[in-house]
Amino acid sequence: MPLDAPRRLLGTTLVAMSLVASTATTATAATAAAASPAAPSAAPAAAGGAGASVTATALPQATTFTQLSGLPQDTDTFGKLSGVVVHPVRTVAVHAQPGGKPAATLPAKQLGSLTWVPVVEARKGWYRVLLPSKPNHVTGWISAKGLKKARSRYRAIVKLGTRQLTVMKASKKLGTWTVAVGGPQTPTPVGRTFLLALMSPKKKTYSPLILPLGAHSQTLDTFGGGPGTVAFHGWPDRKVFGQAVTHGCVRVPARALKVLAGLPLGTPVLIAP
Repeated sequence: MPLDAPRRLLGTTLVAMSLVASTATTATAATAAAASPAAPSAAPAAAGGAGASVTATALPQATTFTQLSGLPQDTDTFGKLSGVVVHPVRTVAVHAQPGGKPAATLPAKQLGSLTWVPVVEARKGWYRVLLPSKPNHVTGWISAKGLKKARSRYRAIVKLGTRQLTVMKASKKLGTWTVAVGGPQTPTPVGRTFLLALMSPKKKTYSPLILPLGAHSQTLDTFGGGPGTVAFHGWPDRKVFGQAVTHGCVRVPARALKVLAGLPLGTPVLIAP
């Protein structure tokens, strides 16, 4: 995961290591619950097709650690998402087409947080959702049966050209901040993605919170022992803001980090050129 730590910190930065080890301990139950959509409602039952729950299987899991194949890409990479997000209450099958052969599974939790993913398309009894795996913009169909459904009124927009982050609640702007983005050799990947998790490092590091996204570096296969996951996080030296100097992550000021940490998981994030 591109966590942008100075080289002297790479050996001890627990966040990078925690993405390889068990991640359930990196976020407390309180922070995970606070970041989940409020008052989700049960989604309608699927009309036929594959069942929602999946038992032990050899299929790959759709997590930030995996590379998936045989699944459709999100072709509207800069389009505005509806804000509808879904959470599998247990592991569910992921399909290339509704009712087709499963290609992967989507777990109920990852990185210590509940899995909430944004819907990009809906059909009767089925949702096509953005997935957190490689390649970037990979999607899959999951049965609506056994899902919780909610709507996030929030969205975060990163403009790489101006190096600015804006957070919106419906049509209300919650704030705009100057941020640091990926450097020329390790650019921040563009397109629409989402807030995947909220992680709270147990040991002091360069950021009190890490917010991994459902996107990965396109130039680094791994970073600091992690899978090259891109994230929002803080940075102690304010002189970096406004510069393109990171390994792909978006470094944000303290106030912006606090606002981002209050957004529901699954909230759409648009990274524009």
